[in-house]
Amino acid sequence: MTSEELNPESRSSDQREAEDDDLAASLRGLSVLSAGALPLEEMLTRVARYAVQAIPGADGAGLTLIEHHRADTIVMTAEFVAEVDAVQYGIGEGPCISAARDGVTVMSGSLGGDTRWPRFGGRIARMGVHSALSLPLIASDEVVGAMNIYAHAKHVFDERAAALGELFAVPAAVTVQNARVLEDARRLAERLQSALDERMVVERAVGIVMSRSGIDEDEALARLTRLSQHEHVKLVEVARTLVDEAVRRARAAPHG
Repeated sequence: MTSEELNPESRSSDQREAEDDDLAASLRGLSVLSAGALPLEEMLTRVARYAVQAIPGADGAGLTLIEHHRADTIVMTAEFVAEVDAVQYGIGEGPCISAARDGVTVMSGSLGGDTRWPRFGGRIARMGVHSALSLPLIASDEVVGAMNIYAHAKHVFDERAAALGELFAVPAAVTVQNARVLEDARRLAERLQSALDERMVVERAVGIVMSRSGIDEDEALARLTRLSQHEHVKLVEVARTLVDEAVRRARAAPHG
């Protein structure tokens, strides 16, 4: 790629129009992504693919989510992106970390010679990846993640690519945040349902012990608890074993 090709002002009107069309198509794709209709990983993968479409020169993209002050690349459009980000998080420096920490767009056209990340850049350049564009995903004034865009050649991304990326990042951040909130709600609902199911199993087991031993509810629960502690098994597992055994006996008993 020549220096003229990299200069936003040197782009032909046709090239700029094509880039604008790619951005518009990516934004349309985002607009029809319905949070909750897809699993979280599939939703984020589609966002990453749209990012590659929206940003000229991109060879691959990854989406990083920040949870509990920890960054993890959740999805990527190419395997080399996972390898790059694994190095980045292992070393603790790189464009994504800088973008997420400072909440600003970070760009590099020659990672191997970039003094901002001396340990990261050299290793990534030896992997054949030389250009990076990282964009923070900001929703409700909070950095919820980052988009990591990479290219194999040097000096691929310019100010226009960064501007297009920033235009894409605004709705992408909202999409990612909504997907994450819904996923958190789904997981909470699953935990609550699991807790309710476990409680029902324990209550059934308590009823069985009461029926067999003629003791009250508190003593039946205490007996199951002691058995759980003695066998180093969770109370719900002791209860489930007892209930399953009672069901098998009931089915095996002669009828009529």
